[in-house]
Amino acid sequence: MTDSVQRDSAVLVHFTLKLEDGSTAESTRANGKPALFRLGDGSLSDGLEQHLIGLKVADKLAFDLPPEDAFGIASPDMIQYFSRREFIQAGEPEIGAIMLFTAMDGSEMPGVIRGISGDSITVDFNHPLAGQTVHFEIEVLEIDPVLEETHANPVG
Repeated sequence: MTDSVQRDSAVLVHFTLKLEDGSTAESTRANGKPALFRLGDGSLSDGLEQHLIGLKVADKLAFDLPPEDAFGIASPDMIQYFSRREFIQAGEPEIGAIMLFTAMDGSEMPGVIRGISGDSITVDFNHPLAGQTVHFEIEVLEIDPVLEETHANPVG
């Protein structure tokens, strides 16, 4: 076990993610369940990983991430237009509602209803926090924690 976060570490953390207006978008402290981040697996942005590398257990760090290092820049290519008849089975959409859409490959993708005009419904598939600078507060609880084994130990 290493004493500081490395490029391939698993890190158990408590974090709070705040928006520019000071509102909290997500916090592991709210439910008392820390998050497990795995550096190097592609699930975290390079910018976030860079802030974690070198931290030790009990370290606390607060930092801002610009959109390109957080949830990306909002892309106009991620805004799609649908016909109202494509929503017949889902019911009447409401502006601001988040709905799951099935892609051609069968995967599901959330989209936010941004506009309804006559027969046209505008859906935004950008991450809801795309284009925003976010403020992280992170506390490192464990580095490379020993996770519970999923297989049974033989009794002998």
